Amino acid sequence: MDTTGLIVVAAVLVLGTVAGLWRRRTDGRFLSVVGSAVSSVPEASGGRGAGEPASGGPGAGDASAAGQRIDPGLLARLGVEPAPATLLQFSSAFCAPCRAVRRVSGEVAGLLPGVRHVEVDAESHLEAVRALGIWRTPTLLVLDAEGRVAKRATGVPAKAQLIAVLGPLLPAAPPA
Repeated sequence: MDTTGLIVVAAVLVLGTVAGLWRRRTDGRFLSVVGSAVSSVPEASGGRGAGEPASGGPGAGDASAAGQRIDPGLLARLGVEPAPATLLQFSSAFCAPCRAVRRVSGEVAGLLPGVRHVEVDAESHLEAVRALGIWRTPTLLVLDAEGRVAKRATGVPAKAQLIAVLGPLLPAAPPA
Protein backbone atom coordinates (compact mmCIF):
# COMPACT_ATOMS: atom_id res chain seq x y z
CA MET A 1 0.00 0.00 0.00
CA ASP A 2 1.41 3.40 -0.88
CA THR A 3 1.58 6.52 1.30
CA THR A 4 -1.47 8.14 -0.31
CA GLY A 5 -3.63 5.13 0.51
CA LEU A 6 -2.49 5.17 4.14
CA ILE A 7 -3.26 8.88 4.43
CA VAL A 8 -6.75 8.37 2.98
CA VAL A 9 -7.47 5.47 5.36
CA ALA A 10 -6.23 7.50 8.35
CA ALA A 11 -8.32 10.52 7.32
CA VAL A 12 -11.46 8.39 6.94
CA LEU A 13 -10.90 6.81 10.37
CA VAL A 14 -10.37 10.20 12.03
CA LEU A 15 -13.45 11.73 10.37
CA GLY A 16 -15.57 8.70 11.27
CA THR A 17 -14.43 8.86 14.89
CA VAL A 18 -15.14 12.59 15.12
CA ALA A 19 -18.61 12.11 13.60
CA GLY A 20 -19.38 9.25 16.00
CA LEU A 21 -18.24 11.25 19.04
CA TRP A 22 -20.30 14.27 17.96
CA ARG A 23 -23.37 12.07 17.46
CA ARG A 24 -22.90 10.44 20.86
CA ARG A 25 -22.58 13.87 22.50
CA THR A 26 -25.71 15.34 20.92
CA ASP A 27 -28.06 12.33 20.82
CA GLY A 28 -30.91 12.55 23.32
CA ARG A 29 -30.02 16.06 24.52
CA PHE A 30 -32.79 18.59 24.89
CA LEU A 31 -32.24 21.84 23.05
CA SER A 32 -33.81 25.09 24.08
CA VAL A 33 -36.00 26.59 21.45
CA VAL A 34 -35.26 30.28 20.92
CA GLY A 35 -38.30 32.25 22.03
CA SER A 36 -40.07 28.98 22.90
CA ALA A 37 -41.94 29.09 19.62
CA VAL A 38 -42.30 27.62 16.16
CA SER A 39 -43.94 29.47 13.33
CA SER A 40 -47.52 28.75 12.45
CA VAL A 41 -47.75 25.95 9.96
CA PRO A 42 -49.80 26.68 6.84
CA GLU A 43 -52.21 24.20 5.27
CA ALA A 44 -50.30 24.07 1.99
CA SER A 45 -46.57 24.17 1.35
CA GLY A 46 -46.66 27.86 0.50
CA GLY A 47 -44.38 27.46 -2.49
CA ARG A 48 -41.53 25.70 -0.70
CA GLY A 49 -39.69 22.97 -2.47
CA ALA A 50 -40.28 19.34 -1.59
CA GLY A 51 -37.26 19.06 0.70
CA GLU A 52 -37.16 22.61 2.03
CA PRO A 53 -38.31 23.25 5.58
CA ALA A 54 -40.53 26.17 6.48
CA SER A 55 -37.71 28.03 8.16
CA GLY A 56 -34.88 27.48 5.76
CA GLY A 57 -32.42 24.81 6.88
CA PRO A 58 -31.34 22.08 9.23
CA GLY A 59 -32.13 22.96 12.80
CA ALA A 60 -33.76 26.23 11.75
CA GLY A 61 -37.17 24.79 12.59
CA ASP A 62 -36.18 25.23 16.23
CA ALA A 63 -37.48 28.79 16.24
CA SER A 64 -38.53 30.50 13.07
CA ALA A 65 -40.78 33.11 14.66
CA ALA A 66 -40.55 33.88 18.36
CA GLY A 67 -43.83 34.23 20.24
CA GLN A 68 -45.96 32.19 17.83
CA ARG A 69 -47.29 28.74 18.46
CA ILE A 70 -47.85 25.74 16.23
CA ASP A 71 -51.03 26.04 14.22
CA PRO A 72 -53.88 24.48 16.28
CA GLY A 73 -55.26 22.88 13.10
CA LEU A 74 -51.97 21.08 12.52
CA LEU A 75 -51.87 19.92 16.13
CA ALA A 76 -55.42 18.57 15.77
CA ARG A 77 -54.46 16.70 12.55
CA LEU A 78 -51.52 15.16 14.42
CA GLY A 79 -53.83 14.02 17.23
CA VAL A 80 -52.58 16.48 19.85
CA GLU A 81 -55.31 17.40 22.34
CA PRO A 82 -55.06 20.25 24.86
CA ALA A 83 -52.91 19.37 27.89
CA PRO A 84 -50.58 21.22 30.27
CA ALA A 85 -47.65 19.51 28.50
CA THR A 86 -47.45 17.26 25.46
CA LEU A 87 -44.64 15.00 24.30
CA LEU A 88 -44.96 15.00 20.50
CA GLN A 89 -42.79 12.22 19.08
CA PHE A 90 -41.98 11.87 15.38
CA SER A 91 -41.05 8.28 14.51
CA SER A 92 -40.60 6.04 11.49
CA ALA A 93 -41.48 2.40 10.92
CA PHE A 94 -38.02 0.84 11.06
CA CYS A 95 -36.49 3.05 13.74
CA ALA A 96 -35.18 1.09 16.74
CA PRO A 97 -34.46 4.20 18.90
CA CYS A 98 -38.07 5.30 18.29
CA ARG A 99 -39.28 2.34 20.34
CA ALA A 100 -37.04 3.39 23.24
CA VAL A 101 -38.36 6.98 23.08
CA ARG A 102 -41.93 5.62 22.99
CA ARG A 103 -41.25 3.58 26.13
CA VAL A 104 -39.56 6.44 28.05
CA SER A 105 -42.16 9.03 27.00
CA GLY A 106 -45.03 6.69 27.85
CA GLU A 107 -43.59 6.01 31.30
CA VAL A 108 -43.12 9.72 31.99
CA ALA A 109 -46.63 10.56 30.73
CA GLY A 110 -48.03 7.88 33.05
CA LEU A 111 -45.98 9.17 35.95
CA LEU A 112 -46.74 12.90 35.69
CA PRO A 113 -50.37 14.10 35.70
CA GLY A 114 -51.17 16.49 32.89
CA VAL A 115 -48.55 15.12 30.49
CA ARG A 116 -49.73 13.55 27.25
CA HIS A 117 -47.62 11.50 24.81
CA VAL A 118 -48.51 11.53 21.12
CA GLU A 119 -46.53 9.52 18.58
CA VAL A 120 -46.70 10.55 14.92
CA ASP A 121 -45.51 8.57 11.91
CA ALA A 122 -43.17 11.00 10.15
CA GLU A 123 -43.69 9.36 6.76
CA SER A 124 -47.45 9.87 6.94
CA HIS A 125 -47.19 13.56 7.92
CA LEU A 126 -44.47 14.91 5.62
CA GLU A 127 -45.91 18.44 5.49
CA ALA A 128 -45.77 18.73 9.29
CA VAL A 129 -42.29 17.20 9.34
CA ARG A 130 -41.02 19.80 6.86
CA ALA A 131 -42.78 22.69 8.53
CA LEU A 132 -41.50 21.80 12.01
CA GLY A 133 -37.93 21.17 10.86
CA ILE A 134 -37.84 17.47 11.74
CA TRP A 135 -34.67 16.10 10.14
CA ARG A 136 -34.38 12.65 11.71
CA THR A 137 -36.28 10.19 13.83
CA PRO A 138 -36.84 9.97 16.66
CA THR A 139 -37.45 13.65 17.35
CA LEU A 140 -39.33 14.58 20.50
CA LEU A 141 -40.98 18.00 20.82
CA VAL A 142 -42.06 19.14 24.28
CA LEU A 143 -45.10 21.39 23.87
CA ASP A 144 -46.47 23.72 26.52
CA ALA A 145 -50.20 24.26 27.18
CA GLU A 146 -50.43 26.89 24.40
CA GLY A 147 -48.90 24.60 21.76
CA ARG A 148 -45.44 26.21 21.71
CA VAL A 149 -42.33 24.05 21.45
CA ALA A 150 -40.46 24.50 24.73
CA LYS A 151 -37.71 21.93 24.06
CA ARG A 152 -36.78 19.40 21.43
CA ALA A 153 -34.52 16.38 21.32
CA THR A 154 -33.34 13.98 18.67
CA GLY A 155 -32.32 10.53 19.78
CA VAL A 156 -33.28 8.89 23.06
CA PRO A 157 -33.43 11.23 26.07
CA ALA A 158 -32.94 9.91 29.58
CA LYS A 159 -36.07 9.58 31.72
CA ALA A 160 -34.64 11.98 34.34
CA GLN A 161 -33.86 14.59 31.65
CA LEU A 162 -37.40 14.38 30.34
CA ILE A 163 -38.92 14.80 33.79
CA ALA A 164 -36.66 17.80 34.46
CA VAL A 165 -37.69 19.44 31.17
CA LEU A 166 -41.39 18.98 31.96
CA GLY A 167 -41.16 20.42 35.50
CA PRO A 168 -41.45 24.12 34.56
CA LEU A 169 -44.36 23.42 32.19
CA LEU A 170 -46.60 21.72 34.73
CA PRO A 171 -48.72 23.56 37.29
CA ALA A 172 -47.40 23.45 40.85
CA ALA A 173 -49.05 20.86 43.05
CA PRO A 174 -51.09 22.30 45.91
CA PRO A 175 -49.44 21.91 49.33
CA ALA A 176 -50.60 18.88 51.27
